[in-house]
Amino acid sequence: MDQKIQFFSENITFRLPNKARIRSWLLSVIQSEKKKAWYINYIFCDDLYILELNKTYLDRDYFTDVISFSYSEEPGTVSGDIFISIDRVRENADKFGQSFDSEIRRIMVHGLLHLTGYRDRLKNEKKRITKKEDHYLSLFE
Repeated sequence: MDQKIQFFSENITFRLPNKARIRSWLLSVIQSEKKKAWYINYIFCDDLYILELNKTYLDRDYFTDVISFSYSEEPGTVSGDIFISIDRVRENADKFGQSFDSEIRRIMVHGLLHLTGYRDRLKNEKKRITKKEDHYLSLFE
């Protein structure tokens, strides 16, 4: 079977629970955004790995929870790599009083929303993407 969304890990040992359910949910998010899924890779990594990506490709010298690189060449398609720091997800789950599973889904959908065109640099953009995250998270549960 041709899987449009795949899961990998770099510098860590991590297995995403409920892969099939999460994959189906993420595909429904893309469809709800009126886009077509092409190939999307989720790469789970540690803080040092994502820090190097941040420095090398984005000229930023700080830790982050997620970095999305879009490879879409055709309008209306979603394709790219989404790197997620499991270290940051664990820390954020504790910081915000969330379960790890809930926080990983939030970060996964956040990265995916970036690939569909949402930004979060400005206050109003952050508010908009957070509202979308909340909506899609409610559909998972």
